[in-house]
Amino acid sequence: MKAALKRDPWDLPDVSGLVVGVLGGTGDQGRGLAYRLARAGQKVIIGSRAAERAQTAADELGLGIEGAENAECARRSDVVIIAVPWEGHAKTLQALREELAGKLVIDCVNPLGFDKKGAYALKPEEGSAAEQAAVLLPESRVTAAFHHLSAVLLQDPQVEQIDTDVMVLGESRADTDLVQALAARIPGMRGVFAGRLRNAHQVESLVANLISVNRRYKAHAGLRVTDV
Repeated sequence: MKAALKRDPWDLPDVSGLVVGVLGGTGDQGRGLAYRLARAGQKVIIGSRAAERAQTAADELGLGIEGAENAECARRSDVVIIAVPWEGHAKTLQALREELAGKLVIDCVNPLGFDKKGAYALKPEEGSAAEQAAVLLPESRVTAAFHHLSAVLLQDPQVEQIDTDVMVLGESRADTDLVQALAARIPGMRGVFAGRLRNAHQVESLVANLISVNRRYKAHAGLRVTDV
């Protein structure tokens, strides 16, 4: 216990050899994450329900990114980012339970509703999208991260670095360290441990506030954690 407390929290593992799959990689957030990680030198596979759509998105992005149907993407990846729309979250994960067994899963889905007043947070029965993923994928190592990133900035090739912190949640330090290390591969980004999965709801919900910030100030706001 004492040894664990003495560990440098910024001493993170080498993740450069890991294959990262992005389910929902044809959407804006998924494409942006795939692009940034591949640009940083990570091997990336984009997943979609249709292999052709995935391959088209991969060809458009370049950088050695491959496209595949969701199940193949999950099978071939060491780490799988879930970036599907909230409406399809449960159905997608249920269908891929076997392929995602044993994988490190990073859920970045934000359960949101929209009305004439703007965006607002939804609370899933399980507590959060990440907790729903943990229930549906009992044989996977589920974490949560990459919620607060601007898809516009992620996809813009003229943006050299994205100055923001990534809140990382999970049950295992080894797993959250890996996710932090992946975030740190993207110039300007830093992964910060932010608690266990039971704390994921407020992290996912904060996106509704950032949408309001962005609309008022015509910005692409992110987060920075101070004094860390």
